[in-house]
This record gives sequence, structure tokens and C-alpha cells, in this order.
Amino acid sequence: MYTRYSCLFAITLSALLSGGCAQIATQPDIKADAGQIGEQEPARETSAQSDDVRAEAVEQADAKSLEQRIQSVLGSGKGAAVGSDLDPDFLYQFLVAEIAGQRGDIGLASSTYLELARSSRDARVAKRATEVAVYAKRDEVALETAKIWYEQDPTSTAARRTLAELLVKSGDLQAARPLLAEMLATSPGGAARALMQLYGICGKHPDKGEVHALVRDLAAPYIGLPEAHYVLAQAAYSDGQPKQALKSADMALRLRPDWQQGALLKSQILREQERGKGIAYLGQFLRSHPDAHDVRLNYARALVAERRYPEAKREFQKLLKANPRNSKLAFTLALLSSQIGDDVAADKQFRAALSLGYNDPNAVYFQLGQVNENLKRNDEAARWYRSVQEGDQFVPAQTRYALLLARRDGVEAARRHLHSLEVVDDAQRVQIVQAEAHMLREVREHEQCYKVLNEALESYPDNPSLLYDVALAAEKIDRIDVVESRLLRLIELEPDSAQAYNALGYTLADRTNRYADAREFIAEALALAPEDPYILDSMGWVEYRLGNVDEAVRYLRRAYDISQDPEIAAHLGEVLWVMGTRQEARRIWDDSAGSYPDNELLQKVMRRFLGS
Repeated sequence: MYTRYSCLFAITLSALLSGGCAQIATQPDIKADAGQIGEQEPARETSAQSDDVRAEAVEQADAKSLEQRIQSVLGSGKGAAVGSDLDPDFLYQFLVAEIAGQRGDIGLASSTYLELARSSRDARVAKRATEVAVYAKRDEVALETAKIWYEQDPTSTAARRTLAELLVKSGDLQAARPLLAEMLATSPGGAARALMQLYGICGKHPDKGEVHALVRDLAAPYIGLPEAHYVLAQAAYSDGQPKQALKSADMALRLRPDWQQGALLKSQILREQERGKGIAYLGQFLRSHPDAHDVRLNYARALVAERRYPEAKREFQKLLKANPRNSKLAFTLALLSSQIGDDVAADKQFRAALSLGYNDPNAVYFQLGQVNENLKRNDEAARWYRSVQEGDQFVPAQTRYALLLARRDGVEAARRHLHSLEVVDDAQRVQIVQAEAHMLREVREHEQCYKVLNEALESYPDNPSLLYDVALAAEKIDRIDVVESRLLRLIELEPDSAQAYNALGYTLADRTNRYADAREFIAEALALAPEDPYILDSMGWVEYRLGNVDEAVRYLRRAYDISQDPEIAAHLGEVLWVMGTRQEARRIWDDSAGSYPDNELLQKVMRRFLGS
């Protein structure tokens, strides 16, 4: 039962690919957020804080450096009220606002700056007031102060764009229209650059049809630019018109055939229609433009997402050849080599990532430990695991080291090592306990394993992972009552845990005659995760127990198609054998035994039906 539900410590390739290789641009997002408005969570204002802030402002009001401080905060720019002849009330209000902001009293800071902007009509004050209001998520205040800012400094590109974004966010797309048209006509970077920003400003408006119409009108004077067709493709796609979006993307590429951003946009549109088409198009583009590194990176990522690892590896090799000092590319290439079982190459590439200064050396040490363990170089693996001193890989690395130590010097030596580790929080303490339990389970010390986990659960009574592990350990010592009580408690805490429902249902089906109850729990799990091979296997197993062999084999075949897990193979083979399809059953068992010769359940089933 343990192998069915166990967790593996590993760095996921997808996580690396989503954030790694930052030196190379990534694929544009058709549905990009409209600007940067309101991205941070403001602190909350309290009356006690407000009183303290005002008191501190009084204390600082006579400071000689006030004017310099104002200039450093507000900067230079258009405005009349903030000059050398500073009004004392302005000084006081300014200090209140700034000190409030420094103390996290964003509400008071925003309200005070609003009053300053209203009274001073100064563009710099209004700009600062807008920034603070945006941070405080006070959109109405931000809109009012942005209007003052733009009114006092109508040539400011930042004021125009900020006001347009806030108008769009407020739902007033038409009021933003003239500002957006002026932005395109007067942008310092030219219309092409402004067009590439256009959908980012408009895109959050809920009426995508209205956005599409507006973009069409605004882009019309610039229709000879590829960027105009690019933004039209974005707007058409979000408006639910993929054919029109594809037509616009094709026109952008006709005007600029080697445009990587245009190619990535077209791929995204195609991939939404049919994933394979988007990936195939990127490959086609690279054949014509082999130096398109941005496209190649996204192509490689797409191949990884499709689990086409050998092809992805070839693309990352090309990327690394073109960017030989990129440590993140080297690390990714090493992960891919490891994924496809080329541990010799992975070892070399991980070492290269270290020499290039990869920014998380502990992650590299851990991977080198795994690779060398796979290569049966256990002393080398142990050295790398011991090198991991902090970070997410610290406990997994020390766990693997302890397992190697257990094989060499015995379980007690490994347990002493785990007990000697200095952990930083409760999460790591729980992981260490789980690692100790795992070792005890490996040497079939099931009573001791249960004891270790149960004692930890007494310290952390509602820890979900401990509840689950105690249930697994209890099953090994025939404490089915404990299995049920712990998993039911876990379901109370996490009612959407398909894993908990499945574990309970499978246990009841396999170890009791409560088949109806078992089927009910497994059905709940299947509703939560309908394509999980282990849940499909459990449903097949309970149907078999109920005597529904045709239904059983249907579920088990689906499970085996997804995962050739040895326990699934054991169950499918047994049902096929009972149905009389013995040649197929034997073939499935033999194939699985070749890959998993030490799987306990598989060997037990084969002995029962085939004999010793």
C-alpha cells in the first residue's frame, strides 16, 4: 500500500522552466494583465497609529532638511505650490503622509496626499498621491488624483498612461479612448512601442467585444506596422475570434517574417485550438530562423510539457551552445538528461552548472547526489548529499544520506544522523520523522515505524501528512481501526483530498469485506480526480471484490494505460487470470516483474497464481 501513495522528494522540471533561464525572453501572454495597478497588499490603518504619526510629524516639522526631503520624494517637474516658499501647513501634511507610509499606515498616507493634491494642484504631489492610492487599492482616490496630475502636466507620458489605465479599470473605456489615441500619436518610443502596450492597458475591461472594437479603431492609422496587427490578434483572440486572431498574427509575420514575438503569439493561438499545432509551428519557424533563441526556449519548454524529453534535450543543447555561460540552461539540460536516464551526462552537466555559478548550489548538490546514487557511486552520492546545508533540499538530501548510511552501517546509525540534524521549523521536524519512518518501513520494522509516527502525531495532532502516514503504518500492523479513524479525520480537515478518500476506500476493499463502503469512498475520490491511475485501480479492485469482473477490468485497463505501476499490473493480471485471459495476465506480470523485481505485492500475486 505504501508505494501506491508515497511522496517523492524532487525538483520539478516544470517549476524550473517556468522561472529559469531568465536571460532569454519568454512567450507573451495574450491575456496579459492591464498594467501594474493595485498589485500589492496595503497595510491597515489604526487610530493609534494615526495619532503616533501626527505626533512624530509635529516633532519633525522644524527640521532644516524638509525642503530637500520634499524634493527627494516629489522630484522635479511641473507644479506651483511646492517651491522654496513652503507653507507650514503643507509641510506638516507632507510629513504626516510620508511618516504614515513609512509606518505602514497606507490609509492615512493616501487620505493626506489626496488633500494635498486637491489643495496644491501640483503635478508632483498629485503623482505621489496617485502612487500611494494605487498601492492602497483605493481606485476612486487614484482616479481623482491622476486626473489632477494629467491636468497639471498634460505632456507627461506617465500621467496619460496612468489615467488611461485607471479609467479602463473603472469601466469607462470610452473616456480612456482619447488618452490612448494621444499615447499612440505622441509616444517617445514611437507608435510601434505604444501599440505593444495597448492591450496591456485595455485588456482588463470585462467587455472584450468593446475592447476589440476600440483596439481596431485605435490601430487603424498604423495598419502598416506589424505591431498593429499584433495587438489586433490579441484583442480578437480575447474576444473569442481565433480565426480573426490567427489572420492578424499572420499579417504581422508577413510584415516582419523573423519576428519572434509574433511567432510566439501565433503559436499560442494555434495551441489553444490544438496543442500539437502550436508546438509544430514553433518547430517550423525554427527551421527557417535557427537563431531565434526566444522561440527555441519556448519550443523546448513546450516539448517538456508534452514529456517529449529527448527532443527537449536537443533543443536545450542548442540553446546552451548559443549561451554557454548560462548556468540555468546548463542546470535544465542536466535535469533533462537525468529524466531520460542518461545519468553520466547529467553528472557532467550538473557539475558544469556549478562551475558557471548556478544561483542555488544546494539544488545542484542534491541532484548530483541522486545521479551518483543511480550510478551506484554511493560514497560520491553521500558526499553530495552532505554538502546540502540549507534550502528546500536540505531535509530530502539528509534523508537520502541517511538511507545510504542505513545500508552501510545499519538503521540505528541512520536514525542517529537524523536525530542530530538542526531543523528550523515544525515542517522540517515532521519531514525528519517521516524520513525515519520510511527507513523503518524499508527494513520492515513496521511496529517501530508506527510508534515513531504516532508519537509525532501526538505533538502535531492535526498535521495532514502525519495523519496519512500513521494510517499507512497502521495498515501494515493490521490496525484497520486506526487506518479508518485517521483517514476520516484527514477527510474532515481536507474534504477535497482525493488521496485520503482513495486510501480509505482501497484499504476497506483490500483488507475487509465492507465493499459497499469502500466503493463509496473510492467513487468520491474518482469524482475529485477522474484520471488518477491509482484511484482507477482502486475502483477496479473494489469492483472485482464485488464480483463485477467486466467493470473491474475496464477500470484496471484504464489505470494501466496511464501508469504501468507494479501494483496496478498485479491487480489487472489477477482479474484477467480469473476471467480466463491467462496469457495476457502472464505477459503483464512478466513485463512488470522485469522492471520492478522487488515489488512485494506483485511477487506475492505471481506466486499465488503461478507457483514458485
